[in-house]
Amino acid sequence: MRQALEGSQAIARAVALCRPQVVAAYPITPQTHIVENIAKLVADAQFQCEFVSVESEFSAASVVLGAACAGSRAYTASASQGIMLMSEVLYNIAGLRVPVVLTCANRAVSAPINIWNDQQDSMAVRDAGWLQLYCADNQEAVDTTIQAFRIAERCELPVMVCVDGFTLTHTLEPLELPSQEAVDAFLPPYAFSRTLDPRAPLSLGTLVGPDHFTETRYLHHQAVLDAEKEIIAAARDWSSLSGRMSAPLIRVDGPPGARIGILTLGSVFGTLLDAREHFGGEPVRLLHLRAFRPFPVEALRAATKGLSDLIVLERAISPGADGIVAAEVRSALMGADSPPRVHNFAAGLGGRDVPLAVYARLLEAIGTPQPRMSPIDLDRSQLSAAAGAP
Repeated sequence: MRQALEGSQAIARAVALCRPQVVAAYPITPQTHIVENIAKLVADAQFQCEFVSVESEFSAASVVLGAACAGSRAYTASASQGIMLMSEVLYNIAGLRVPVVLTCANRAVSAPINIWNDQQDSMAVRDAGWLQLYCADNQEAVDTTIQAFRIAERCELPVMVCVDGFTLTHTLEPLELPSQEAVDAFLPPYAFSRTLDPRAPLSLGTLVGPDHFTETRYLHHQAVLDAEKEIIAAARDWSSLSGRMSAPLIRVDGPPGARIGILTLGSVFGTLLDAREHFGGEPVRLLHLRAFRPFPVEALRAATKGLSDLIVLERAISPGADGIVAAEVRSALMGADSPPRVHNFAAGLGGRDVPLAVYARLLEAIGTPQPRMSPIDLDRSQLSAAAGAP
């Protein structure tokens, strides 16, 4: 049954359908509504779990780490400074190969203080060893959340489901929530091969010296790469159950004969879909990069085949370098046959609106070679004032 739900409310209900036994939470804008809605479901006896209100995001991550190791399906959510605070534990969760699911309500990272959306927070921990899946709309956020628990538990790797703060978390959309029976058929009860048991003591995360550390990191790296198969399988099986087709790694929309492509992550994809309808002329292939970790090299090469130019539109930057995603796109395409020229732009940093007109501006901009990444929505009249800020 289709219903209009705020993104955060829909994500909370999707989490409840997955039956986590432990949820640890600390509120931070724009994630707060997710755990607030979970808390209400628990208080109203619509969802049974141990809901732990903690004093910080560091503690939230620590609680779900311990809960998952002790044999409980576990979930948490955060954003921005909260992701930064829990980053130490995020590395531990991944390094211990613990299957935890976290929703990142993407938000700019301070300073200056900004509570609005971009993707700097999840990009800042892209090397922590988590799988990262990005959602274009709230229906995809619901479906990805459910898939994430199965992916995490089959791979014994944590999964970060990234949804644009406010743009998705606080927006009402008509969507379909699955039945409990459908989710139970898709997601078996929690099982962790290294569950801690006092009757059979074992140690996790002990000291590893130089003689073996490289091997442990390589095995972790290989496990993240191998997770691509489980991401594809989860999307396929969930599509069969739900009747909704989803692209597991990269969603491609547009005429196969297009010579120009635009690749992005998150809700900007929907803006570009709408914008394309308002501008005629050059046919364009739109790509939504759903899986950022593992980075889908072969899928990207297939999706960009035949393109002469590929625009990578980002909501994060690497100061002093270029775009984060574009660097990986260029690396992935180096081994492809006749790869497209890659152009890199940023838009929507700090929550700035991404208007429909950005589509036409992108197509105009690639006519002039850009030596480095530049915000496509840069207001040069404000640069002098910004330069005077401490």
